[in-house]
Amino acid sequence: MKRRNLLALLSLFTILALILIACGDQDQANTPADNTAVNEPVDEPADEPADEPADEPADEPVDAMEGVSCDEPVKVGLISDETGSLAIYGAHIYRSFPLGLEYATGDAGTEGDGYTSYMLDDCEIQLFTRDDQSTPETTATVVRELIEIENVDVLVGTVSSGATATLQELARENQVPLIVAPAAANDITGVNFNEYTFRTSRNNYQDAVNLCEYLTQEYSTFVQIAPDYSFGYGGAAAFRDACTLFGGEFVADDIFAPLDTTEFTPYMEQILDSGADAWIVTWAGGGFIPMIGTASELGVLDELELGASFVDNVALPAFFSNAIGSTSGILYHYTMPDNEVNDWLIEQVQGRFETFPDLFDADAMNASLLLVEAIKASGGDASADALISAMEGIEFEGPKGTVYIRPEDHVAIQDMYIATLLNVDDPEFKYFEYIETNRPDVPCLLPDDLADRCGDLPVGSLSGE
Repeated sequence: MKRRNLLALLSLFTILALILIACGDQDQANTPADNTAVNEPVDEPADEPADEPADEPADEPVDAMEGVSCDEPVKVGLISDETGSLAIYGAHIYRSFPLGLEYATGDAGTEGDGYTSYMLDDCEIQLFTRDDQSTPETTATVVRELIEIENVDVLVGTVSSGATATLQELARENQVPLIVAPAAANDITGVNFNEYTFRTSRNNYQDAVNLCEYLTQEYSTFVQIAPDYSFGYGGAAAFRDACTLFGGEFVADDIFAPLDTTEFTPYMEQILDSGADAWIVTWAGGGFIPMIGTASELGVLDELELGASFVDNVALPAFFSNAIGSTSGILYHYTMPDNEVNDWLIEQVQGRFETFPDLFDADAMNASLLLVEAIKASGGDASADALISAMEGIEFEGPKGTVYIRPEDHVAIQDMYIATLLNVDDPEFKYFEYIETNRPDVPCLLPDDLADRCGDLPVGSLSGE
């Protein structure tokens, strides 16, 4: 029973951390993101749908013998959380995005006037960094500064999905390409998609596919609870779709409770009465604490198993100390990929920061690798049209192996992992036994007016039905 109780704690952190980052603040119209609200109205989407993606980039990569040159520096604005509620994750981005630029250019970087300069052959890349504290208002302020004062050509960020929605809209308004890392909300490359937005972060559907493929090997029947707003609906739909695809059965209707619920007794009774083997929670916010308390009091934790993805190195011991031997999914752990890029990242993070790469370091490095590969492919042309053309359909090698940017919706197809927890006290965070690598392929979630972009991909669900 201890394992079951502990697996509930696993979900506590998953929701308060990963899901908060991923999409807990997606529904900005009804629920403030990270306890803040966007003060300024968001413009309506462009009237005309974006053009359908080309099957291949318009420009051929520049011959390596010719090198890359540009008449003006390519200016990059990196936005993340240095001092806000999600600064623990911003740290992963601030260290590994510059490291990725160094790896991709072969230049250690030189400090300039408010930026760091990297030379890619005869093309200078200038990196400007800003702290948005994971609040949409601050995001808007620093993005406008980067665009209007620094005249950046590319934006990269940010941690909070709510703040990323603000960043995404401003990038579209100003026609500046945006690479999203590490925010994971489906909406970024779904209903909020625009042609300027790309991602190296995974989306929530990829989390669901990765986890459900494992869960359905252990359990046959499921029930789930989620908050009664768009984030909850989207998360519940993804888990229902993915777990069903892999042979699981949901034996009861999805349970939706108001986000501010503190009394969960009637909902836990429904879960107990369902007869399911396992229950899945999609939640964001402090309500998860009384939910788990009620689940424990009523015996839900004794009767049903709950699985959730493993989390970052720092927080894992606090939440998984009694879960030794459990198996679940994880986005990235430095001990799992076996390739030269990951080896280099481990060496640099350990040597310079006296720690090891964590959950989102790979997202950050992949963002810089994507950028540099696009600049190479465009021959140093940093115009929006050239970079968009270069990034659609591109493949590159990163710490997690090959990453493919789907031209249809700019989703990053990438490896994710299943592992068994061996310990929580290894000084080098060697917590896991690697089990297998998954490469979740997910549906195209574009809105109806852009559905033609989806091409042959399944639309709206894994089956497309």
